[in-house]
Amino acid sequence: MDAKMNDKVVVITGASSGIGKALAMEFSRRGARMVMAARSRERLEQAAAEVAALGARPLAVPADVASEDSCRELIGRAVAAYGRIDVLINNAGISMRALFEETSIEVIRKLMDINFWGTVYCTKFALPHLLAVKGSVVGVSSIAGYKGLPGRTGYSASKFAMHGFLETLRIENMKKGLHVLIACPGFTASNIRNTALNGEGKMQGESPRDEGSMMSAEEVAYHITNAIAKRKHRLILTTQGKLTVLLNKFFPKFIDKQVYNHMAKEPDSPFK
Repeated sequence: MDAKMNDKVVVITGASSGIGKALAMEFSRRGARMVMAARSRERLEQAAAEVAALGARPLAVPADVASEDSCRELIGRAVAAYGRIDVLINNAGISMRALFEETSIEVIRKLMDINFWGTVYCTKFALPHLLAVKGSVVGVSSIAGYKGLPGRTGYSASKFAMHGFLETLRIENMKKGLHVLIACPGFTASNIRNTALNGEGKMQGESPRDEGSMMSAEEVAYHITNAIAKRKHRLILTTQGKLTVLLNKFFPKFIDKQVYNHMAKEPDSPFK
């Protein structure tokens, strides 16, 4: 149990796998009450069963964050079940991998609908409840929200938009006790790359990166949960991520080249 998290009501989107599921398990170990949301009912129920095996009683709510009505229902069911919301974690997201000139506009729109608008919808409906308890809004973002990544125009755009939205939300509510955290895990061993879209909107399949050398979803969840408990504003994980953000402030042109060269080394990179 964690005194700071015990009995807190935590809503997590994209909770059926990866970082989302790991967060649900981490919070459950600390005594929180979970509301887990994801598009796939089958995968969500399986993930909820794993969380329940820890002794928790999670509420599983199938939800598509790209739908305003679905987000409204998710927050409504959470409040109906527990009477309040203490933490909202906007984790649901998808990625892409293709040159912009070869990418359908629909792919960009889908990335924005899920990654950005999903965050806006859920936060909008949860905000009155969070303000009532001086709770936390979390955006699980990426270094791509600080530095544009070639081959991932839609993904970077959605994360830059998320950052701007959450930064503004924090400043607007700085005298109301609302805590806003932007968490940037860096490359994580999860299924987001396996489900990333190509330029035509189809799943690319295998990850282009060595998953074994990355930080695990469980490690990321541990750090994010601690950052929420400490009410941090920003969390950047991995040395590479921290250096990219720092050096980009002073040497943006140099980092442009470094990012290009790094991403070009991916297997089957769309650019060289």
